[in-house]
Amino acid sequence: MSANLKSMTVSEIGAVLKEMGQPTFRAKQVYSWLHRGVRTYDEMSNLPQALRQELAQKYPICAPEVVRKQESAADGTIKYLWKLSDGNCVETVLMRYHYGNTVCISTEVGCRMGCAFCASTLGGLVRRLEPFEMLDQVLFTQVDSGLPVSHIVLMGIGEPLDNFDNVMRFLELMNSPEGMNISMRHISLSTCGLVPKIRELAQKKLQLTLSVSLHAPNDEIRNTIMPVNKAYPTQELLDACREYYAITGRRISFEYAMIDGVNDSEAHARLLLKRLKGLPAHMNLIPLNHVEESPLKPSTRSAVARFQKLLEEGGIPATVRRTLGGDIDASCGQLRRKYTNQK
Repeated sequence: MSANLKSMTVSEIGAVLKEMGQPTFRAKQVYSWLHRGVRTYDEMSNLPQALRQELAQKYPICAPEVVRKQESAADGTIKYLWKLSDGNCVETVLMRYHYGNTVCISTEVGCRMGCAFCASTLGGLVRRLEPFEMLDQVLFTQVDSGLPVSHIVLMGIGEPLDNFDNVMRFLELMNSPEGMNISMRHISLSTCGLVPKIRELAQKKLQLTLSVSLHAPNDEIRNTIMPVNKAYPTQELLDACREYYAITGRRISFEYAMIDGVNDSEAHARLLLKRLKGLPAHMNLIPLNHVEESPLKPSTRSAVARFQKLLEEGGIPATVRRTLGGDIDASCGQLRRKYTNQK
C-alpha cells in the first residue's frame, strides 16, 4: 500500500500522527482536508503550522497537473489528461446527466488486456495506479470543473480487477463518511472478464454495479477481439457472473460494443439470449468508438436498433449508450495516446 496519506483510512492517518506525537483527533481533520482536494498543507488552516511543515516534508501531497482539458460544445462533457508525479499521464472524463455528474476514472497507466477496439491498450501496461491517484482524479475533476460529483465509473484506462487491492482501497475511501461519502450504489466497476477476481469481488458483497465487457456471444468471436477470453472463455465468465449474482443479489450490466459485420447480426442477438437465459442482466449496447489504429468499424444505426429490439423481445433489457464527448476524443486512451505520440 502507498505511503501517501491520501491512500490511508482515518485510523491509519491517526496511527501516523500518533507516532509524530499528535492527538488522534487531528486524523479526521487531515483526512477531511485531503478529501476536499487541497494541493498544499498550508491550506489546512486548523492545523498547527509546525505539523503542517512536518507533514509536507514526510508526506508530499503529489497533486496531479492538468496537461490537456477538452470540453464538448455539444453536451458539456469534459475530458482531462492528468500528469502524475512520475510524469505518466491518465485520462478522466466528467459526464453530465439529469441525475447528477459522473466521473469516469482510470485505474492503470495503460493496459495489458489487448482488446482490439480499445486505444488504452495499444502501448501496453506501464504501471498500476495507487489509491490516492484514483481518488485525485475524482477530487481534482470536481475542484477544476466546479461541478459536484455524485457517481463514479471505473471504466477509463486500465482493467480495475487487474489492480484489485488498490481499487478496493479506493472504493473504501470513496465510501467513507469522512470523505466524499459516495454510495456504492453510485459506483460502477467495469471488467473485461478476469474470472478469479470476479469471484473474489463477489465475496466482498459490495453494492456497486459490476459491468462486464462481453462484446461477443461466443468464443469464436470473443477470442479475436478480446485476448482475455483465451484464459477465461465465455461460459466460464458467465458462470462466474451467475455466482456473482447469487452472492450479491446485484444485477450485472453487460457492455457490448456494436462492431459492423463482427457481432451485430440477428443470429448473434439470438445466441446472446440463449447464453444469458436465467441471468438477471442488463445489456448496454455501445456504438463503437473508431480508433485510428483499428480496422473495426461501428455498426449502423439500423443494425443497433434491430439488435436492441431482439434482445428486449427476448426478455433482456437493453439500452444504447448515449454518445458523449464525440468531438473531444472521449473514448478511452485516445487523448493520452495523442499526447504521448507528440512528445
